[in-house]
Amino acid sequence: MAEQTATPVIREITKRDSAVVRDALGVGIAVGLSGFAFGVTSAGSGLSLLQTCVLSLLVFTGASQFALVGALAAGGNPFTAAAGAFFLGTRNAFYGLRLSQLLSLPRAAKPFAAQWVIDETAAVSLAQPTRRAARIGFTVTGLTLYVLWNLTTLLGALGAEAIGDTDAWGLDAAGPAVFLALLAPMLKTATERYTAGIAVVLGLGLLPVLPAGVPVLAAALAAPAVLWLQGRRIGRTDGAGRMDETGDETGEENNR
Repeated sequence: MAEQTATPVIREITKRDSAVVRDALGVGIAVGLSGFAFGVTSAGSGLSLLQTCVLSLLVFTGASQFALVGALAAGGNPFTAAAGAFFLGTRNAFYGLRLSQLLSLPRAAKPFAAQWVIDETAAVSLAQPTRRAARIGFTVTGLTLYVLWNLTTLLGALGAEAIGDTDAWGLDAAGPAVFLALLAPMLKTATERYTAGIAVVLGLGLLPVLPAGVPVLAAALAAPAVLWLQGRRIGRTDGAGRMDETGDETGEENNR
């Protein structure tokens, strides 16, 4: 009887694990292939093959990598370009705080897992109902994406000379396009959409007047600005509510 009961449970667990692996592979393959565009763009901006590959191996966060090479290609100061890339990469630290609790990995594995804490692994892991599924999703997504991203980066950098002018092919826009495609589904609340909209306005508006890389940093001001305005609005609402409550109480006392 015990074996008959255990068999359906094992089958159900296996089925769930297979679904997680399938979803994780889909995300890893889809995003990993865009490393080709980064390799081409990076080589086109003047970085060597070694520099391009090291960026993918060590930095391994697409948005920051594209921001760095994009700013360099536009003639920006290397320190400004690096600052913009670093700023974009800080979001991964917040993912790490949540994933550390969710995955609860052994201490020895955490330094290696930290390299894979990015948008895609966080999204797949946080969508899972159990710790086991989250670990599977994180591992499969991270491994697939890391291998493919670095492989396609190498191929893109090697093929850059054969392709010629990356601007003529429009590959310089591939990175931002991929980043926007990943970001758009995450904008679910009005606050998030307002923040994204203001960031776009700031970035594009300051692009003609500020050095390359600086508009990205300025666009980050959208988040605290929206939060400050939202806090003031909530404060006014609470204050009006308290006034109404006071007025009602006073009215009731007068009626008495």
